[in-house]
Amino acid sequence: MSYDIACRLHAARDLRVEPLADPDADSAAGAALIRIARGGICGSDLHYYQDGGFGPVRVREPIILGHEAAGIVEAAPEGSGLAPGQLVALSPSRPCGTCEYCRAGLERHCLSMRFNGSAMRLPHEDGFFRSRLYHPVAQCIPVAAGAGASDAAGAEPLAVCLHALGRAPDLAGRRVLVTGAGPIGAICTALARLRGATEIVVTDVQDFTLDIARRMGADRSVNVAAEPDGLADYTGGKGRIDVVLECSANPHAIAQAITVTRPQGTIVQIGVGGILPLPLNLIVGKELHLVGTHRFDAEFGEAVRMIGAGEIDLSPMVTQVLPAAEAQRAFDLAGDRARSVKVQLDFRA
Repeated sequence: MSYDIACRLHAARDLRVEPLADPDADSAAGAALIRIARGGICGSDLHYYQDGGFGPVRVREPIILGHEAAGIVEAAPEGSGLAPGQLVALSPSRPCGTCEYCRAGLERHCLSMRFNGSAMRLPHEDGFFRSRLYHPVAQCIPVAAGAGASDAAGAEPLAVCLHALGRAPDLAGRRVLVTGAGPIGAICTALARLRGATEIVVTDVQDFTLDIARRMGADRSVNVAAEPDGLADYTGGKGRIDVVLECSANPHAIAQAITVTRPQGTIVQIGVGGILPLPLNLIVGKELHLVGTHRFDAEFGEAVRMIGAGEIDLSPMVTQVLPAAEAQRAFDLAGDRARSVKVQLDFRA
């Protein structure tokens, strides 16, 4: 019997740790055999676990979750540049390379995108929360010596944030508001600090997450549940905030962000939600730039480089690490923002 495991979701709240068969050798062409070391639980993983999906995307068959992971190469094709024992970060994004968007350099908008841990397609695309898998060589990015698996597993959310900041104006000398202090908000805070923002204000409704945001570089944190008027200092003169990195998808946070943003300021919408009411009069009257951002392309490689070079420290946001065999407990903990920011699964435990 194999001692390898998979964390497979069968329906909402029905997450099972099951034996994993040996990876299919038929999928080995152009792929490396990877033994997963760490996997990070993302907000979309939580939506699948808690609600059985999000929006129109529903779990219709059992699916292995997870799209944030790092692992060790067990075997790789000759000439791939990968070697057994090497730590790699796994990119979950596999665009087709041939559709009109891929040809235009917009691979993140691929019409036939395959993304690990996604229930958008049927059959679903299994994710990384399993002991071993074959993964395309091009999507296995070596991590510089000195970085650990916990760091490397943060490459995917870091890539998301790097792409989001690429949609924003230069942050040097700017006053930045980050709404939502979950993992994406925490990383955006660290990046804003690296990019020279003069003041970084972070809002959330949990003191625990705000404490992590301060450790990631926030100058000021505001619990808007305890202090509804905590941003009043930034409302004068039509608004004092230059750039908003909106990571909550909360309608109240978005409305408040629009209120405090200065004329011709920029709001980068990173958090994903449904149909929300917006104060269009303020967006129009202040000539605001409201910008969407979606996943990442080449930023994944840059994220791995930054982690390997020690240019960013993601460790403060990793608040708990649990054995993969305790996946359900880990998911329950990850859904409790009063106690966690980023929960990782340890597949070596």
